[in-house]
Amino acid sequence: MTFAAWVRPAAADEWSRIFDFGNDTETNMFLTPRDSEGVPRFSITRSGGGDEERIVGSESLPVGEWSHVAVTLAEGSGALYVNGRRIGDNPRLSLTPAELGPLAHCWIGRSHYDDPVQSGGYADINLWSSVLSPDQLGELQRTEAAATTAGPGDRFSYPCRERSGTVLHDRSGGHRHAIYTRTWGEPSHPGFLAAYPETQFIRLESLTSSSYPVVWAPYYTAHKILQGLLDAYETTGDGRALDLASGMCDWMYSRLSELTDADLQRMWSLFSSGEYGGIVEAILRTHDHTREPRHLRLAECFNLDSFIDACARNRDVLDGEHANQHIPILTGLVLLYERTGDQRYKQAAHNFWRMVVPPRMFGIGGTGEGEFFHRRGRVAELLGPETAETCCAHNMLKLTRALFRWETDPDYAEYHERALFNQILGSKRDEDDDEKPLTTYFVGLQPGAIRDFTPKGGTTCCEGTGLENATKYQDSVYFVRDDQSALYVNLYLPSTLRWRSKAVTIEQETTFPYQGRSRLRMSGSARFALHLRVPDWAEPGFSVRINGRPQPSPPASRGYVTFTREWETGDAVDVELPFLLRAERSPDDSTVQNLMYGPLNLVARSASTEFLTLGFYATARLSGDLSRALSAVLGKPLHFRVGDVELAPFFEGTTEAYHAYFRRHEPRIVFDSVEAGVPNRRRPDGSTFLDELWAEAPFTDRGEFINHVTRLARRWSREGIFTGVEQGRIVSAAGRARFED
Repeated sequence: MTFAAWVRPAAADEWSRIFDFGNDTETNMFLTPRDSEGVPRFSITRSGGGDEERIVGSESLPVGEWSHVAVTLAEGSGALYVNGRRIGDNPRLSLTPAELGPLAHCWIGRSHYDDPVQSGGYADINLWSSVLSPDQLGELQRTEAAATTAGPGDRFSYPCRERSGTVLHDRSGGHRHAIYTRTWGEPSHPGFLAAYPETQFIRLESLTSSSYPVVWAPYYTAHKILQGLLDAYETTGDGRALDLASGMCDWMYSRLSELTDADLQRMWSLFSSGEYGGIVEAILRTHDHTREPRHLRLAECFNLDSFIDACARNRDVLDGEHANQHIPILTGLVLLYERTGDQRYKQAAHNFWRMVVPPRMFGIGGTGEGEFFHRRGRVAELLGPETAETCCAHNMLKLTRALFRWETDPDYAEYHERALFNQILGSKRDEDDDEKPLTTYFVGLQPGAIRDFTPKGGTTCCEGTGLENATKYQDSVYFVRDDQSALYVNLYLPSTLRWRSKAVTIEQETTFPYQGRSRLRMSGSARFALHLRVPDWAEPGFSVRINGRPQPSPPASRGYVTFTREWETGDAVDVELPFLLRAERSPDDSTVQNLMYGPLNLVARSASTEFLTLGFYATARLSGDLSRALSAVLGKPLHFRVGDVELAPFFEGTTEAYHAYFRRHEPRIVFDSVEAGVPNRRRPDGSTFLDELWAEAPFTDRGEFINHVTRLARRWSREGIFTGVEQGRIVSAAGRARFED
């Protein structure tokens, strides 16, 4: 017998197989490119590894290079060749291949043991039932077997010229075609495909406490691979990608379905080691294509029931939990609910969102500090260099999108706009790079912070989601009701909607957020309800014109105005969204505030590492708008000055130092520049008289404003915060304020 092939090992794996012909670990013959000593070895046995007869080589095969290997077996002897040179022999072989009897498996690249699968390349694989001479082996160095005096192998001959498909075609004439099978990993199980050995998954199953150096989130990495395969399949239609994805799911199910529920709960509760990212979403996408019931069951193997049950019962257990380990649990649950109807999943997602927004939300829409959730209501206390991990905002937007589809609650749209226009847009540096994504990991929110767009050399999880973010800017602009009767416009962004079921195209033209207006142009004819979102920040001056005609605001549900009509080609809907300036107080320190101009977080450009002190109430308008305190910076859109401090939108991806929060300083009570001559005193919780007053804005007119000041001043006087004289001065100043725009 002679076996010969060209091989190019891709890794220095011990005990992988060039071939392994046999029934099991008892009866087989194999050739490994690297044994425990790092050299090639041929073995043959009928009674297991302890009784192997061997031919051991004298030199290693180089990794990443082509080598020609051959084994010859004659009566009572055998030899091993590399590149035509004999590197090993055994003149006392007692076993022949015929004595092994009929064999169940003839594997190329796979072992009967739990050894690594051979990784690398093959070419011109041949098996002859005769012994080739040294000269014939020399010919194989120069040309394919079919062109030598030996001819192609008479048992099989695989030139390996295939460029697609799953079959190696036999050119011997014997029609012994070889079929590719999914058998990756160590140990080798069908479907296994990962970035590291299967031992990482095995160790996780017995791990009792998180151990970052021992096991680092193997299912988290599996999610990335599975997601990539699905993207490849859905983009190109190449069935091999789906085959790999399905195989991965089969492999995961073969492991996880054998574990006890207690084992699964322990695994998924481990910090980092048990983190699995969005794997449930990817598994359910795979199930959408395969319709395999076991793939749906696999998705539910990842349920962390203690966490899901707590959220479903509206019990807040987030304090101290790893934020981006838990948010994707909910993005998976929303898909599980849609496929199973389990109300527990829906309720958990609904309640969880409200545990984060707004109790754990920063002004830019982000959440978490040092990758973790903290007690609800802690914002000012957490401001530092490791706040607002970008992946958290990315995944919160995915969850928000799903929840809006179910509930059409405008709170979801408000949050989506905030996080998109601030943290997500601001997470990308405003320049190009050929090597790195230039996106943020953490977003520092301490005074004088500077955004780091190359965290850890550009190797964090947030670089991956940072790349994906740019593909999702428009994914939540429009929503259509399931019965196709209504369209929701949630975001004002330049975009085009092709509504196929209505044969309608809607093009949105806008320079938002540089200008507070947008126009929607219709093409096609259809009847439907158009729900235009009325942002909370624009409500006082929001207006709509249809084909140039001002529209009275019809009765509408909170957050939307609705126009139901027959829409025609050429119809134009103009929306005015005036930007107002407002300050938002931190729940744990009302003096620490962030500035919002319309939907935009404004930051102060300053390298100081101490809080800047700013005041705005002295020129506030009845609408609550604080922008009278600002002056525009010429030539720099959305840049302003307040005193000698320059304000800029957070979404500008620069490396200039900034303050996302400031210390509010309003020492005196002033209305529209009219001094009351009274200190702006504080309650024990830190809130001032002016804070409480302007929190009630907008006021419809001066009369409503004066009445509110009168009632509030009387209450503060009764509580002993103001004297009767001070109360009168406050009311008098309110009466003298004109508020003339």
